[in-house]
Amino acid sequence: MKLGDGVEAAIHCAAMLAGVEGDATMPGTVMAEAFGLSPSYLLKHLKALTAARVLESVPGPNGGYRLAKLPEQITLLDIVVAIEGREPAFRCGEIRQKGSYALDASAYVKPCGINVAMLKAERAYRTALAGTRLSDIVTDFTENTDQRIVAASCAFVALNQRPQNSKAKTINERKMP
Repeated sequence: MKLGDGVEAAIHCAAMLAGVEGDATMPGTVMAEAFGLSPSYLLKHLKALTAARVLESVPGPNGGYRLAKLPEQITLLDIVVAIEGREPAFRCGEIRQKGSYALDASAYVKPCGINVAMLKAERAYRTALAGTRLSDIVTDFTENTDQRIVAASCAFVALNQRPQNSKAKTINERKMP
């Protein structure tokens, strides 16, 4: 199974936004620069994360993106589904019923064993993603990554986040879906 590159970019951006202070935002173009991505490519994925209510898009001169929920409330499955969609990675085309030796449809009463096995693997994969929270990724990063990388990442976020006015609601005060 191969997920699109947008999944990696989306998870990295969400993890970066977990480090933004309070109700501040981070411009999409800045995140694109941080990861060496085309801004238009990344903005497409940030828009999908916003539509899925993983991120919030804030307009205006200090606008940008921020998490729409606490990192503990966002799973990797939330991010993958926002980018890749809800359809399973494997889609059985029932090719066993086509071709030169295909039989009458009545011979294919039982589900395709390949489809059953692939969907079972998909469920296991999705269960693992649903059990991994963005906060787990951030904690692992801060505790197990070379501290030079952690320091550089934190400095980048601190330098590039855009503070919001003091009347803006914090993530804990915003209405959660």
